[in-house]
Amino acid sequence: MATRDLLLSIDNGTQSLKAMTFDAEGQMIAIVKIPFDPYFSDQPGWAEQDPERYWKTLCQACRGLWEDKKIDKSRIAGVCVTTQRGTVVNVDKSGKTLRPAILWLDQRRTENLPPIGGLWGLLFKVAGASRIVANFQREAEANWIRIHQPEIWEQTHKYLLLSGFLNYRLTGDFVDSTASQVGYIPFDFKHLDWAKPSDWKWQGVNVPPEMLPRLFQPGNVMGDICAAASRETGIPEGLPVIAGAADKACEVIGSGSLTPDIGCISYGTTATINVTHSKYVEPVFLIPPYPSSIPGQYSMEIQIFRGYWMVSWFKNEFGHKEIEKAEQLGTEVEVLFDRLIDDIPPGCTGLILQPYWTPGLVFPGPEAKGSIIGFGDIHTRGHIYRAILEGLAYALREGRERIEKRTKIPITQLRVSGGGSQSRNAMQVTADIFNLPTARPHLYETSGLGAAINAAVGLGLYPDYDQAITAMTHMGDNFEPIAENHKRYDDLYRKVYLKMYKRLKPLYQSIRDITGYPA
Repeated sequence: MATRDLLLSIDNGTQSLKAMTFDAEGQMIAIVKIPFDPYFSDQPGWAEQDPERYWKTLCQACRGLWEDKKIDKSRIAGVCVTTQRGTVVNVDKSGKTLRPAILWLDQRRTENLPPIGGLWGLLFKVAGASRIVANFQREAEANWIRIHQPEIWEQTHKYLLLSGFLNYRLTGDFVDSTASQVGYIPFDFKHLDWAKPSDWKWQGVNVPPEMLPRLFQPGNVMGDICAAASRETGIPEGLPVIAGAADKACEVIGSGSLTPDIGCISYGTTATINVTHSKYVEPVFLIPPYPSSIPGQYSMEIQIFRGYWMVSWFKNEFGHKEIEKAEQLGTEVEVLFDRLIDDIPPGCTGLILQPYWTPGLVFPGPEAKGSIIGFGDIHTRGHIYRAILEGLAYALREGRERIEKRTKIPITQLRVSGGGSQSRNAMQVTADIFNLPTARPHLYETSGLGAAINAAVGLGLYPDYDQAITAMTHMGDNFEPIAENHKRYDDLYRKVYLKMYKRLKPLYQSIRDITGYPA
């Protein structure tokens, strides 16, 4: 009988799904990645996906491990799921999906909702937080479905995040991890469980408690692979399914970041900077820290929406030449983009980008827009590409300073994961702008590795997360800041970048008033 010595991670992102096997030392044994169109849009600003697309892709990826990669499935010890955050799925009593999933990228809003009343409403008014809470209500997908599609809401038996949907399909039970609960839902981020009955969030989103799944802390067994899932995926029936965490939380532990002095940057579709903290500290007022992959701990995070999506945008709009050449050479197009900017000096000869392509609730603000200033006749598309890399690093440095101000603990080193970590220029830009040693993990798939760490602890391969992370994470290339580059970046950051938003904000508001965008 084969030894069960492999861990199966399933990572359902925004643009692809990956099934991966890892050993107990954190080495990836095999991966099957299946890309898909991230969403379809029936209305401007909408972003939806057929939930069955996710499930069918998961089944296809798992079968690819057994059939194409020749992984002996009898060696799999357990399964753990990590997914994109904030994507919601409605299912009926039989588990059938009732409508397309609404993605985290969706921009629809629900207007004219009654404000939070009673004592909570008074407290928010006194604290000057009414606008933030009203934004929470407007953003909540549950409110939109309940008001605009009441027949769907009436049939909804369970209202799930994508992680909960996949865990249901794997186990046959409506279960999910506390560390996957990131979205507009009645979750108590401080106590890491569904909110108490008196919490204002129940009034804010009006989701009955019985519509929500049963929660488990990360690293706990939630159930076993059911017969139906085994038939479709090829995963052996009865294998334990371990509670994982959302993709960003898994990236943090997959990068080896355990303490608030180690900043974890993710250059993914959403760019983020996170630190793990044992205390509940809001990085921005009324914006909670998210659940960590480690039970009882928190992941303080600043987000730049549409972060490394901007690289995809650049590629689609300006990179046709490199796309064609990369196909001819059989290489990744990002390698050619790196070469495109090798000779462009730090600071892009005065071209500065602020990456607010999608506004935020609080940081930067609902009226925000992206901007590029400093154009001259010497600037090329290469300068624009480098300005994107620098602008994202500037924005995340600002996030670092916000986190340090809240925790009172300086960040002394960086770990970088996500697609952007594969660019040596992006890594050096990050080290120079932050003036910190910046390392990338030994492998790119840190969210999958983080899920494998959850599985390893849940299966008892390691007694705790400290030992699991020490054994399973390893650093790859390290980039030291270059003093001359940092001096230039620091001057541009303090004298230009930090002043841009405040000066442009009134113009953004005027643009919004005149054009209606962003809504």
